[in-house]
Amino acid sequence: MADYLNEYKRWKDNTSLDSDVRESLKKMEGNEDEIKMWFSSDISFGTAGLRGVMTAGTNAMNVYTVGRATQGIANLINNIKMSERGVAIAYDCRNNSERFARVSAEVLAANGVKAYIFESLRPTPVLSFALRELNCIAGINITASHNPAKYNGYKAYWEDGAQLASEEANTVAEYMKNTDIFDDVKRIDFDSAVKSGKIVIIGREIDEKYLENVQKQAIYPELFAKVSESLKIVYSPLHGTGRVLVPEILKKCGLTNLYTVDSQMEPNGNFPGTPNPNPEFPEVFSEGIKLAEKVESDLIIATDPDADRVGIMARTSQGDFKCLTGNQVGSLLLDYIITAYKEKGISLEHPYAVKTIVSTELATKICKENGVTHHNVLTGFKFIGEVIKNYEKKGYGDFLLGFEESYGYLKGTYARDKDAVVATMLICEMAAYYMQKGMTLYDALMALYEKYGYYFEGVQSIYMEGLDGKERMDAFMENLRNNPLKELGGLKVVSVRDYKTGVITDVLTGKNEPTGLPSSNVLYYENSNGDVVVVRPSGTEPKLKLYYLVNGTTAEKANAAIDACKATMQSYL
Repeated sequence: MADYLNEYKRWKDNTSLDSDVRESLKKMEGNEDEIKMWFSSDISFGTAGLRGVMTAGTNAMNVYTVGRATQGIANLINNIKMSERGVAIAYDCRNNSERFARVSAEVLAANGVKAYIFESLRPTPVLSFALRELNCIAGINITASHNPAKYNGYKAYWEDGAQLASEEANTVAEYMKNTDIFDDVKRIDFDSAVKSGKIVIIGREIDEKYLENVQKQAIYPELFAKVSESLKIVYSPLHGTGRVLVPEILKKCGLTNLYTVDSQMEPNGNFPGTPNPNPEFPEVFSEGIKLAEKVESDLIIATDPDADRVGIMARTSQGDFKCLTGNQVGSLLLDYIITAYKEKGISLEHPYAVKTIVSTELATKICKENGVTHHNVLTGFKFIGEVIKNYEKKGYGDFLLGFEESYGYLKGTYARDKDAVVATMLICEMAAYYMQKGMTLYDALMALYEKYGYYFEGVQSIYMEGLDGKERMDAFMENLRNNPLKELGGLKVVSVRDYKTGVITDVLTGKNEPTGLPSSNVLYYENSNGDVVVVRPSGTEPKLKLYYLVNGTTAEKANAAIDACKATMQSYL
């Protein structure tokens, strides 16, 4: 009998199995392909933690895989003798999130590691802030971010408030590999652990301190009073964790006309009406548009379920609403922050900004023309956090903004993960700033392009699902390495960066130099116009992602460059 069938039988024969897991086992009975999908391998634990479909099996999200991951973290903490510092735990609105969080607390407590758990759902950035505030050695957040309802996830954080670095993640993965999913995972009764002080419940006291730090990031808070009658904001948390703290921070800043999408305000892990609760998608704004038209608002804001990402729709000069991309909002925020500090005469010591390598080169141009040091890092907000940490060690540098194209932004060093709460506050402040000038945020974006050039971006996802999905992605990347691009968009490729080998190659001279970044399975090609395509496998989903970063002197030329670059990649696909 195949190993996966034996493992399936072992689960099925376990008389103490949770009822929902047992029900999942019954549904897949007799379906060998499905059994193979969920039992032929273990769910992968990496620097992004765990993420998968909620069902029975070693390759899925359930109380047993969550327990084993937490046992691995407990082993790591006990090995370095840091159990007393404890672990902070948060969770979002998804089905089973609270349950997985409580299991995590039970496992930690049973292993002698103090656990701090929030009394109810909280945004991801609050977890990052809380573990720093409480001086915890680590943090756990139960969330699958913006994925569909069938998914859940497990994000692991370290003492600096950023997600685990490769070294710690690899250690946890090794502990998990040597941990039997049933026999080796320790658990203790939750209520008993609370009574004994092994589990501590976190309440509003952390929220208040967090909001104080967020509010300090405002530059022009007085603008809200100046446009109090005319500035109207429509907001939706998409059934997620932003429902309390986002409206609260806006009210603290003095926004008087905040309209919430009532049908999406209550937590709901099934995300009714929003099957993909992702603010990247225009369809999630449909209810918000109706409300915005009714109240005559120029701006609609939506945060994803764990409130680390934020998307917006801004009214155009034609009166309709248009989604702004993460790259566009990041560029607008960066330019606004720099401009506002200059206007207020606030001196900065070595100002710097950070973005990921797949994010817009418009940010690079903005930094260059304003005397701001710019840093490019690998995909993942933890790498932005590492830059902040390095500056703090040096004892100098004013952090202006960190962002990635996937709608994540951070201003301030109180947290080390993207924060939709602070981003929403700054977006509204920026809207007030431009409203005084008779402009919407869409108008401001057009002005930004006129000033710096038309930098356009595109993302293409190639799904490779199924048992051989990873092998197909690996084969594609290897083929691209063996047969590298010679032209991109009809122009000669002048530079190739292979972040796996850590080498940048100047194609014209043959000169090699190091990337200076950690090893990652990413390829980066640049042509003679400065247009870029980046290819990488997703770290959380079974797909290849292709990023197009182009520029032109006009919108038409930039769009043509994207089309030409896509045509080049299509020949490889």
